[in-house]
Amino acid sequence: MPSAIPVTITIANEPIRLGQFLKFSNLAQDGFEAKMHIQNGAIRVNGVVETRRGKKLVHGDQITMGKTHYLIACPKEREREESPTG
Repeated sequence: MPSAIPVTITIANEPIRLGQFLKFSNLAQDGFEAKMHIQNGAIRVNGVVETRRGKKLVHGDQITMGKTHYLIACPKEREREESPTG
C-alpha cells in the first residue's frame, strides 16, 4: 500500500520529463535506470502506469514508485495560483 502522505519534490521550472524527474529525485542513478523503471511499469503518474520516459510532469502531478508517492511542486506555478490577476 502506498504511503498516505506524498513526498514533495520541488522543481524550479515546469514541465519536467518523467525520466528527468526520476534522476532529479534520486529514484534512478542515470537515464538507463530511469528507462528500465519506466519500461517495466514500475511508475504511476496520477494513478496510471506510465511507460513514456518523455511524459511531461507539472505542478500537482503525483508519481508513485513502489510504496511511495511523490508530489511535484513548482513555486512559480504556486505563485500564479495565488496571484489575484492570474
